[in-house]
Amino acid sequence: MFETLYKKLKNETYITLETTPPHEPRFSPIIDKIEALQLHTLVDGFTTTDSPLAKMKYNSLFAAQLLQRRFNKPAIATMSMRDRNKIALQSDLLGANEADVRAILALTGDPANISDQPNTKAVVEGDSTLLLDIIECFNSGIDYAGKPFKIHPKEIFAFAVVNSYAKNPKTLQKKMQKKVKHGAKGIITQPVYDVKSAELLLELQQNANKECCNERKSAELILGIFPITKLRTAQFLASHVPGINVPKCWIEELRSASKDGLEKEYEVGFSLSKELFENLKKLHPKIHLMTANNFEIAKEILL
Repeated sequence: MFETLYKKLKNETYITLETTPPHEPRFSPIIDKIEALQLHTLVDGFTTTDSPLAKMKYNSLFAAQLLQRRFNKPAIATMSMRDRNKIALQSDLLGANEADVRAILALTGDPANISDQPNTKAVVEGDSTLLLDIIECFNSGIDYAGKPFKIHPKEIFAFAVVNSYAKNPKTLQKKMQKKVKHGAKGIITQPVYDVKSAELLLELQQNANKECCNERKSAELILGIFPITKLRTAQFLASHVPGINVPKCWIEELRSASKDGLEKEYEVGFSLSKELFENLKKLHPKIHLMTANNFEIAKEILL
C-alpha cells in the first residue's frame, strides 16, 4: 500500500486528500461522506490532521487506520510535536506500526496558547525534525535511545511540510534541505496560488536535493492546494496566515464578484481554483488537496 503510494510520488501522478477529524467520538461520518461522493476513487490516498490550531480533535492515527480499512488506500497521519514527548512519540509509532499506519506527516504544531482547552501547555521537546530522526531510527531497527527492537518495525514513510512563500526564497530552500537531511520522503507545501510560485518551489526543491546528494537523500515536492470560493477566506489567508501568498488579482476578482452576490462570488472563486488545479497538474502532477472537509468542492475540483 505505502510502497505503491511512494512509487506514484516518485514516478507518476499523485493526489492526496486532507481530512480533518472532528471534535466528536466518531470519525465514520466523514468516511461515509467520502464514500457517498466516491472521492476515494479520485485520489491515491488521504491525510489526517492532528488537532490543527491546537483545537482538540479525534486522534489522527485512529482516523488514518479507519480510512485505510474502508478504502484500502494509504493514509498519511499527522503527528504534532506540540503534544508529545519522546516517549509518547515512539509509543504511538510502535502501536501505529502494527496497525499498519506507516505514513507519518511530521509537524511542529500550532502553539498551545491558542488552544480551546483551558491552561494547555505544549510539550515540544524539539521541532518536526526530531520526529523525522525518530522515524529514521525505527527504520534502522532501533529506538531513539539506540536500543534495538527484537522485532524490526515495518518501514515508516516520513513526510514534512514547508511554507509556499517567503520574501527570501533561500529561506525556503534551507528549510527544505533540513527536512530532506532528516529523512523526509515527501514535502507538502502550504497552499500555492500561482504557477510562478510553484515553479520557484520546484527549483528550490531540486537545489535542496542536490545539497543532500552526498547523504543519498532526496524528497519529492507535493504542491498544496486550498480552493478559495469566498472573499473573506482570501483576505484572511492573505493577511493572517504566514507563508502563503494569495495574489492581489484573486482578491480583486472576488471583491468585484461579491458585489453581485454570494453565488457569483463562489462561481468566480471556484473558477480561479479549478484553473489553478489544472495548471499545477500540468506542471507537476503531485498535489495535496485541502478543503477543510468541504468534500463537495473537492469532488468538483478533482473531476
